[in-house]
Amino acid sequence: MFGPRITTIFASRWKALWWAAGMIVTTISLVPSADDKDAAGNAPGSPPTGHHNPWSKN
Repeated sequence: MFGPRITTIFASRWKALWWAAGMIVTTISLVPSADDKDAAGNAPGSPPTGHHNPWSKN
């Protein structure tokens, strides 16, 4: 279903380290940086720029 079985990945410390490194690289590549957010501006469907507290009475 998800490729190799977990028991075969963690059968070796080196395989476990490579798997963990792959997860870190995947996470870093998927999460946008703060610079990307500023460059995108106010795209349709995105929240408005600036901070607004939804719990404030204003």
